[in-house]
Amino acid sequence: MIIGVPQEIKNNEFRVGLTPGNVSGLCKQGHTVLIQRGAGEQIGLTDESYRIAGASLIDSAAEIFHKAQMIVKVKEPQAQECAMLREDQILFTYLHLAPDPKQTKALMHSGAACIAYETVTAMNGALPLLAPMSEVAGRMSIQAAASHLEKTHGGLGVLMAGVPGVAPAKIVILGCGVVGRNALQMAVGLGAEVCIFDRDIDRLRQIDMLYGNRVRTFYSDNLLIEQEVCEADVVIGAVLLPGGAAPKLVTYEMVKGMKAGSVVVDVAIDQGGCFETSRPTTHADPTFLVDGVLHYCVANMPGAVARTSTFALTNATYPFVEALANQGVMKALSIDHHLRNGLSVYKGVLTSIPVAQAQGLDFSLAQELLVA
Repeated sequence: MIIGVPQEIKNNEFRVGLTPGNVSGLCKQGHTVLIQRGAGEQIGLTDESYRIAGASLIDSAAEIFHKAQMIVKVKEPQAQECAMLREDQILFTYLHLAPDPKQTKALMHSGAACIAYETVTAMNGALPLLAPMSEVAGRMSIQAAASHLEKTHGGLGVLMAGVPGVAPAKIVILGCGVVGRNALQMAVGLGAEVCIFDRDIDRLRQIDMLYGNRVRTFYSDNLLIEQEVCEADVVIGAVLLPGGAAPKLVTYEMVKGMKAGSVVVDVAIDQGGCFETSRPTTHADPTFLVDGVLHYCVANMPGAVARTSTFALTNATYPFVEALANQGVMKALSIDHHLRNGLSVYKGVLTSIPVAQAQGLDFSLAQELLVA
């Protein structure tokens, strides 16, 4: 199979879909890998390292899209990339379609088989291709919050850990999944006062057993969330409905009740965000104010630590890339229902139920299309 890896074009996105080690493995199995020149240069993955691994270096994304049978990316395709997809191609990348009707329409129009990293599943029901970036984003959320609490970055001027005689920052984490647990680990490590919300009592029990009285755990309740959010210095949005739009747990009225100079970090922004006041931002312009509350809503947070993120991501995605290359899309999806759960669009038909529900569209089950 001919596998193409274009350079990412989203704002300040330096991750790359395959490492030289991945390329070497694919080439040794007889596949052809096309890498756009410069795709990994910014994170130390040089063109020469890809050439030595066996890749063919291509000057333009257009040529890669024209020649490749499978496109492997990191972030969702931008409009000009969607326009280059065709019916006989596989697209394997993060998609986050639920809050993005334009991309959904463009991918359906392309006719390509579009597989979303974020909804591929594992035997235990986990999301193995989302987890690595959730780990990174969860840890980064506390770094971003600590930085933006500083007065020079627009915050109230609070030191996360406090000092003897002065209280530490109060952090509220909404969601106890991979993002929330990683944010919690960092926040506790920095000495902040932390509470965390979730609807999974077993997860809350695990947090209680691990951290004891260093962390307050709450079952998600609107009144309790409002009370804690209004007293917080930092609120981390870490909720996830796999493949679907994030629920709006923090209303505009709650934000109005927060302290001026407090910080919101909405890690759920890829799926529409869990604050009513959120809108996507970029690393170039990461924050905005709503009623004095600083909002950090960067939609590709792990892109800031692109080298770490690239290796963490490709460690997880490579076995699936290999399966698609070796078996072809029909066979790979037919025999692996976990990979099939990632299929969002196939030959112009939407196959993701959460996306269909979020956008009010018709859908067909993937297994029915593959049999047909």
